[in-house]
Amino acid sequence: MMVRNVIRAILVVGLVIALPAYGDECVLPPPPSKIPDGATASKQQMINAMNTLKEYNGDVNVYLECLDFQTKRNRMPSELRDLKHDAAITQLQTIADKFNQQVRVFKSKHG
Repeated sequence: MMVRNVIRAILVVGLVIALPAYGDECVLPPPPSKIPDGATASKQQMINAMNTLKEYNGDVNVYLECLDFQTKRNRMPSELRDLKHDAAITQLQTIADKFNQQVRVFKSKHG
């Protein structure tokens, strides 16, 4: 009986250690927390926001590559990959659209 419990404990520990290798290791990066108001932002604030958006775009691309990798390794069904991919692209596009709107406002104020 004691040997059986020890074997069970070893198997449980092994399973807990192995689970992350088969889980979703891809983490969607958070979007930029703030888009400056083009009507009141300085040129430097707009440049900083553009650089932050470029970095976010790169992070999303790494996330998408991770999703592809997980799918190719049979760690994620392609249907789930497609849903996560589409959600990430939608989020990125929404942020980019908001930023571009503020760039137009900024340019209209500062010629």
